[in-house]
Amino acid sequence: MQQHAGLIHPPLFAPAVGRFAQGMLVDVPLQLWAMPGQPSPADLHVALEAAYAGERFVEVASGPECTELQKVRAGAGGYVAALDPEALNDTNRMRLFVFGSADGRQARLVAQLDNLGKGASGAAVQNLNLMLGLDEAAGL
Repeated sequence: MQQHAGLIHPPLFAPAVGRFAQGMLVDVPLQLWAMPGQPSPADLHVALEAAYAGERFVEVASGPECTELQKVRAGAGGYVAALDPEALNDTNRMRLFVFGSADGRQARLVAQLDNLGKGASGAAVQNLNLMLGLDEAAGL
């Protein structure tokens, strides 16, 4: 990720830990001031929407939804209270969220997924389907 994003410093991955058998939140805090071009949280959101436009299994949460969740986060002691790690269990879906600091110098990218469905086993089935020219959802 450091190489592809042109980052000088490696990103910090912060998985959510809890008592659940499957489902997870993966959090990547970013110092936007240290990134090439110093993007804003809105720039990150636009880039993710463009990258995943038309994707069947990946959805980028809307800007208003992220803003609303961020309000909940500030009042509830953490966005984990508002994002359910198990919400996508038994699916091959992933939802991406962009949360930004008030001054726009920091952001958190959060992925919500079922680590058993969208994780390695689901990815293997999906990739095999694509390589064989089958519907990418076959068997998922």
